[in-house]
Amino acid sequence: MLDLPVFQRLCVDPVRLAILGAAAVGVVDAALIAEARGISPRKVEREIGRLTGAGLLDDGRLVEEILRTMARSLPQDEGVDPSMVDGAWSGEESRVLTAFFSGRRLREIPSQHAKRLVVLERLAQGFEPGVRYDEREVNVMLQMYHPDHAALRRHLVDEGFLTRADGVYWRTGGRM
Repeated sequence: MLDLPVFQRLCVDPVRLAILGAAAVGVVDAALIAEARGISPRKVEREIGRLTGAGLLDDGRLVEEILRTMARSLPQDEGVDPSMVDGAWSGEESRVLTAFFSGRRLREIPSQHAKRLVVLERLAQGFEPGVRYDEREVNVMLQMYHPDHAALRRHLVDEGFLTRADGVYWRTGGRM
């Protein structure tokens, strides 16, 4: 059986990728691929042989079951950490948090305002009411969730979850 590292090594070659791409839509024509890539048909034939030997091609056709097996062996996305949805969240809010968090990391900052508000409120809960944070501390806390800590910080202030004055931040919004 083809294992993931071998599959990955096979698929990083541009000629083999071209062959697999052609096989995805029909039978591989070595002469057409060679002409399109500006290489010898012999090289294409050699790579077709490698892919056939690895079980990815059969009679010039893609063996889709191998791709499905490889896809199943890839690391799966980690679900949301249960602590991210603990609390008095509605069903819809929990669905939003589940959709946007992987573990404790924010996959992406939601573009839809309503969803972004739910995510921001969850992030705001990491700041203790009454505690003053300098910008560096806010950045460190937000970097734990997403690399674009500046955008998160700006959104938190713009939406009233945090207030800023003289380089100091404090929590002013969200559920307490």
